[in-house]
Amino acid sequence: MPVTHSHRPPSPTHSAKMLERVLSSRRAPPHSDELANEDDAATADESKTKKHLPFFFFITRLINHFRIGPLWPCVIALFFVLFLISSIVFQSRNLVCVSPHDPAYRSGFFGFDALESDFGSLGVPWCRSKHGKTVEWTSKDLIKGLEEFVPIYETRPIKNNMYGMGFDHSFGLWFIARWLKPDLMIESGAFKGHSTWVLRQAMPLTPIISITPRHPEKYLKKGPAYVDGNCSYFAGKDFVDFGSIDWKKVMKKHGIIDLSRVLIFFDDHQNELKRIQQALVAGFRHLVFEDNYDTGTGDHYSLRQICDQSYIRGGGHSCYKDSDEARIRSKRKNFWEKAVDIEELCGPGEAWWGVRGYMRDNFNHSNKVISYEEHFQNSRIVESMLDVYWELPPVAGPSLTHQTRYDPARSPPPIVEDGRYGLFQRLGLTRLDRSVFNGYTQMVYLQISRQ
Repeated sequence: MPVTHSHRPPSPTHSAKMLERVLSSRRAPPHSDELANEDDAATADESKTKKHLPFFFFITRLINHFRIGPLWPCVIALFFVLFLISSIVFQSRNLVCVSPHDPAYRSGFFGFDALESDFGSLGVPWCRSKHGKTVEWTSKDLIKGLEEFVPIYETRPIKNNMYGMGFDHSFGLWFIARWLKPDLMIESGAFKGHSTWVLRQAMPLTPIISITPRHPEKYLKKGPAYVDGNCSYFAGKDFVDFGSIDWKKVMKKHGIIDLSRVLIFFDDHQNELKRIQQALVAGFRHLVFEDNYDTGTGDHYSLRQICDQSYIRGGGHSCYKDSDEARIRSKRKNFWEKAVDIEELCGPGEAWWGVRGYMRDNFNHSNKVISYEEHFQNSRIVESMLDVYWELPPVAGPSLTHQTRYDPARSPPPIVEDGRYGLFQRLGLTRLDRSVFNGYTQMVYLQISRQ
């Protein structure tokens, strides 16, 4: 309650104090038990008023005190001009010629908050699980894992893994395998063997099954590759596609009874809906998809594309060229190499789902036009099988990693957020070449079961 003085005849000095209290009415009144008496309350009010008076009101009082008279508008105008000049000088460091993909240029244009949040209503589509379950690990667990993984990653045999996994996904696969501790690990798509090496670092003694058209040993003739001694290869002349393998026979051979103790890693650029259905038929539950491409991008139909629906928060898009979405996408395209504008997002008949209305498969060798009705039905099929959906966040914000490709507005918040350079340095991430952070494509971990 404010302290009142209606019972006391107001003196000129006291009236001035009351006026100041009226002018500072936005401040919170002091509690009566904190002040010894009413005069102390008035003194306290006056001191707070002097701290919180608007700056221009303070200037006006100063002018009146020195009786500047009619010159005071000129003084205020002069002050405004000086303030404007100082602001221009302060911001002049941004007026330099740099690449639009340079992180300093992006942060100066958007501000650090907009590095992640400028998509606003577009959001990030998130596949809905049947019972709302999520993963057990926390951000603290991820940070602790990073501290352990960085020195491991520095020993990798394939230093230049172009067209393969970078640091973000390598860490994600290692962390998930390390956390789940499966009895058997299966990978579909091995390339030079980097993912096999990552799985081996996570679980040194666990058997691995690798399914890949070309055996990694073939790459040894041209440069670094990795072939694992405790790995069964369906590769080269022995290659069989994941969906065609007799998994009951293979599981029996490896002595696996509980299929929930098996982890499957897909980096084969196949229709992910097809792969989920094949895994479910075989009885597997834990899946990781390396390339969970965003809507409008990629060479196969991904979970993120499937779950990009109007009824899901952050899902659905507009192909109207004068919309806010079109404006924001166009702006971000200038700063992020893999950002997608309306022209790339939308196909004939304003079809935006998948890639311009296409369900891509088999390394982009198969392109099937689908209707929105079919796309919508696919999302319901996925939801009927999905127990957990978790997208791996980027390891660190773009101002730290200097990545220029993926648009952070279409990704979860990073593990190490922008501005936390001390943590970034403590984890050893400054020792890594910037190029290893440019391969993020929303890797996702799933748990599935029958409806």
